[in-house]
Amino acid sequence: MSKVNGKKTSQEPEKIRAMFGSIAGRYDVLNRVMSARLDVGWRRRTARQAIEPGDTKFLDVACGTGDLTLDLAAAAGEGAQVIGLDFTPEMLRLAKDKQPSISWVEGDGMNLPFPDDTFDVLTIGFGLRNMISYEGGLREMRRVLRPGGRLAVLECSHPEGLFMRTVYMPYFKHILPRIGATLSRQSAYKYLQESVLEFPDRRELAAMMSDCGFSEVRHEPLTFGAVALHIGRK
Repeated sequence: MSKVNGKKTSQEPEKIRAMFGSIAGRYDVLNRVMSARLDVGWRRRTARQAIEPGDTKFLDVACGTGDLTLDLAAAAGEGAQVIGLDFTPEMLRLAKDKQPSISWVEGDGMNLPFPDDTFDVLTIGFGLRNMISYEGGLREMRRVLRPGGRLAVLECSHPEGLFMRTVYMPYFKHILPRIGATLSRQSAYKYLQESVLEFPDRRELAAMMSDCGFSEVRHEPLTFGAVALHIGRK
């Protein structure tokens, strides 16, 4: 994947939007099969960990087909204002079919259509690695958080330990591509695989969040570190 000065080239956002649009109808199945349904628990944990008493306004960035948004709404309870935002219309149509009562907004995570200091909680699940600039996306999400608000980032990471290096990585590099190619276009899965491999590990991401102005940053490895949950406060 090409980059300029550590950022993805300017052509990438349109390519990524088109790619996700082309696999929208198979996206949920792709997630379930490739994660052995572990993604369901990862998202629910993210929603529960992000919320504190008194939170009322929530934004799920890069919401895709809305699974994390729905978990966030369920954890927040009645009376909460929950918004799911994504830049792929095909994904949003599927999300709206799941729950029409939630506000689904088409927009770019690099330029969020909300005022400063708006939300108590922001979440982003498997979406930060698709942004043209990781740091730029983090700073933009921090902008719309109220002081004291929290950002929860659920993202693929780099597993640690002998078992994960000898078992997981061969599975990720050799078996998952075959599954992905069966369920989606080869080019789409190739992008998804490359975006995982180039993404920072959980300690690097925690340091990046701190550099972007978040405090009390903590990170939790999930499934032996194949995925990590990061939470930071504005």
